[in-house]
Formats: sequence, C-alpha cells, structure tokens
Amino acid sequence: MNFRKGKGREDPEINLIPFIDVLLVIVIFLMVTTSYSKFTALQITLPTADADKALQQPFEINVAVNPQGQYAVNNVQVSSKDAAELAQDLKSAALANNQSKQEPVVIINADAMATHQTVINVLEAARLANFDKVTFAAQTSGHK
Repeated sequence: MNFRKGKGREDPEINLIPFIDVLLVIVIFLMVTTSYSKFTALQITLPTADADKALQQPFEINVAVNPQGQYAVNNVQVSSKDAAELAQDLKSAALANNQSKQEPVVIINADAMATHQTVINVLEAARLANFDKVTFAAQTSGHK
C-alpha cells in the first residue's frame, strides 16, 4: 500500500556546512595553542678567522705528461723514461728555480689519454726526489 500520494521517494541529504564549521574551529584551536619555537641541539659559537691571503706563492714544479708518455718539467721537455731519471730532472728544476729554499709542490698535468703508468712514474719520481707535496691539475668540463 502506498499512503503517500504523488510523492516519490526523497534522496537523503548530508549538510556539510556544520562539518566544515567544526573543522575550522579545530584548526583555529590548534593554531592558537601550538608554540612555534625553534629548538637547537647544541648552543655553539663558531670561531672566526682574520687571516690574510698568503703573501708568497709556493714554489711549483709543473710536470706535463702527453699521451705518448713524454714528460716536460716546467715546460722543458725531458728525455726521461723511468722514475729515477725523472727524479733527477725534478731535483735539477728545484735547484735551478728555487731561490727561497722552500719545498716545491709538484703539479702533475697529465693528458686525459696518458697511460696510468706514466702518471705513476711522476709520483714515484717525486717520492725519490723527497718532494712530499704532489697535486694534480684538472680542468672543468666546459674548457675543452
């Protein structure tokens, strides 16, 4: 039996406005009660430095190695093929150009295609010549 005349079944409706009002009140409550303080684990005071730049450049010996395994010490090609001969060339370059008698820095400028053994020979020569400061020169990828 249908007691309702002319009316069909109504769809139930959920009113969202009171739900949104309650959520906004909760958000406001959380914002007011939350403390925004910054916590740090350690209180430290970092040191400061007032050092000037180095007034004198370190004495450098530049050793270039090309892909064919030839060496050049301070832009002078040498005929050394092993580490012992190259060590003598490094000592000669140090005596010829070092007026301040400071220990030189050996800078290895090896070609990208130079063999690993030729670079190791330069490192061994620096060790035999008692030069402890050795570094490698490189260029950034944009300077081909």
